[in-house]
Amino acid sequence: MSEVSQAQATLPGLLAQVKPLIRTMRPKQYTKNVFVWAALLFDRKLFEVQPFLRTLVAFVLFCLISSAVYIINDLVDVEKDRQHPHKAKRPIASGALSPRVAGAAAAAIILLCLPVAIWLDRGLVLILYGYLALMIAYSFWLKNLVIVDVLTIASGFVLRVAAGVVVVDANNFSPWIYVCMTLLALFLALGKRRQEIVLMKEEIRSTRSILQEYNLRFLDEMLALVTSTTTMAYSLYTFSATNLPADHLMMLTIPFVLYGLFRYLYLIHVKGEVDPPDIVVLKDRPLQIDVVLFGVVVILLFYVLGKAAA
Repeated sequence: MSEVSQAQATLPGLLAQVKPLIRTMRPKQYTKNVFVWAALLFDRKLFEVQPFLRTLVAFVLFCLISSAVYIINDLVDVEKDRQHPHKAKRPIASGALSPRVAGAAAAAIILLCLPVAIWLDRGLVLILYGYLALMIAYSFWLKNLVIVDVLTIASGFVLRVAAGVVVVDANNFSPWIYVCMTLLALFLALGKRRQEIVLMKEEIRSTRSILQEYNLRFLDEMLALVTSTTTMAYSLYTFSATNLPADHLMMLTIPFVLYGLFRYLYLIHVKGEVDPPDIVVLKDRPLQIDVVLFGVVVILLFYVLGKAAA
């Protein structure tokens, strides 16, 4: 047994692994799982106790499963991450976290989430572990296929929305939301790819081969297309869905969606922001204010001023 293995086998050694394990689980990226709450909000059940608690449990399950995915991805990419200026600092790549401990933690998370998901809703089990299977396929294969890689990431967000629909038994949830969430997820995925290319520059070949299939012009054109399509899809939703407040009041939320998209484009094109979108939201105050105002207006329209459409 190596000296490192002996140290890790002791209780203090295992406790020392907790902090790097939590870092590998990426709690800062749990913001992605906010999509689980979409059905609760747009199905007008935000203030109903049981649907709220069920959504909360589903949110926690997705956070844990996504952490297991991050661990697996870091185990698969450990050698490539060591060539990356930032990813080389990740616990597994830097040697701070034992691959054996990381693998055991991922397996434990996957197994422990199963009975909770079964207890909550059997439909959730299919979605949650379908997401897990999709992300594992992404880690090993799909992330190496141009365009398919970003579509796979977007599919993960849509599955989060579907999980929320299942656990609250949504009956007033417009299919338009799926379209809007898919496009928004594509926007985020393309933004992440662009961030990686800007950050890596000439070191792309030594880290992730898929980045060689993209360039800034191609990504910027796709971002422009997705931005305009997202705006159009959300605008159509606000006045064509059948479960919205009367008098098309939902159209009042369009400026907040536009501002959020434009603000992110401003940050990457003008300010040179290189962090992925989920991290940008956590540190950019105007974006945070925009998201809060959007939520407040939706709640006012749906739960205070609005009436269910006939």
